Amino acid sequence: MPKTSDKKLSYEKDIPSNPKDWKKWKEERKRQKRKWKEEALIKKLEKEQERKKNEEEQKNMAIEEEKVKERLGIQQTVSIALPGSILDNAQSPELRTYLAGQIGRSAVIFNVDEIIIFDETGSTNRSVEGQYDGVGKKGQANVQLARILQYLECPQYLRKSFFPQHKDLQYAGLLNPLDSPHHMRADQKCYYREGVVLNKPVTTGKGSYVNVGLLKEVQIDKQLQPDKKNLKGKVVAPTLPKVEGGLYWGYQVRLASSIGNVFTECPYKEGYDLTVGTSEKGDCVDTMEKKQYRHALVVFGGVKGLECSLEADEELEEDDPSALFQHYLNTCPHQGSGTIRTEEAILITMSALRPILSHADEGQKTS
Repeated sequence: MPKTSDKKLSYEKDIPSNPKDWKKWKEERKRQKRKWKEEALIKKLEKEQERKKNEEEQKNMAIEEEKVKERLGIQQTVSIALPGSILDNAQSPELRTYLAGQIGRSAVIFNVDEIIIFDETGSTNRSVEGQYDGVGKKGQANVQLARILQYLECPQYLRKSFFPQHKDLQYAGLLNPLDSPHHMRADQKCYYREGVVLNKPVTTGKGSYVNVGLLKEVQIDKQLQPDKKNLKGKVVAPTLPKVEGGLYWGYQVRLASSIGNVFTECPYKEGYDLTVGTSEKGDCVDTMEKKQYRHALVVFGGVKGLECSLEADEELEEDDPSALFQHYLNTCPHQGSGTIRTEEAILITMSALRPILSHADEGQKTS
């Protein structure tokens, strides 16, 4: 549609020279102006309706997310924390990557909801950018470990969209897949799927197209009726599969600048109500009884144990790491080897704690 000014000029040029035709010309000019005003008003109303519709959808989504958070508060979650400095033990980029892969596999095997990577070096660098520079370097090992864990947790069909090429991920393609429930193949059926919105044009009033790993894109819109042409989907919070479907849906990765911030930056409003520290100096794991909890946290030390992590945290005035936890446990009494590596300790500890951390309602589930 030409601009109003263009139309006005064209009409000014067409002014009749005969005064008898002026009346007809003026009426036509008024009619055209009314038409323009009506078109402008219609566009304005359409924009207002679209704005209200978007606001209503956002409001409904916020209400739904709040409901999910309330239900999630009843659910049990398990978090593990470990220092990124464990990568210092690996002697090559391939081995560092494989070590991170072992951590990710262990977390998924035991349904871990959150992995916290904390800095035990006392570094003042709080940046989450950068890459690991090699054995003996400090600070960036945390970032590399977190990046690989996030890459592994992401469904394969979404990785190109979220993870550009990076040196930290150079050997990530060689790692064993997590095979988590949300890493679905195109022929697998599930009520939930993760996706990424595609930059694909859609008609007004219809939802975006999303890649969810199927042979066809899914169009998301709450108000559309299903038809045979396009699959339809509903946007939900990432916690919903666990809350309503009882499905383990992977883990979140969090970076903490110190062991103290593992606790203070807890994403759960009520905090961790069951905390476990692991050390060969702790009490035997067999003495711990099953407890009711909502959010459990299990913390692992690095090569030098949790004592080193505590010393590096200048904000904590505590010398004894056992004072940080409700339970300070030795999860492998009478070990034959002089040392247990952190990736081994995770498997050993989570196996030993499985009867204690298992969900209270597991026996009530029906198939």
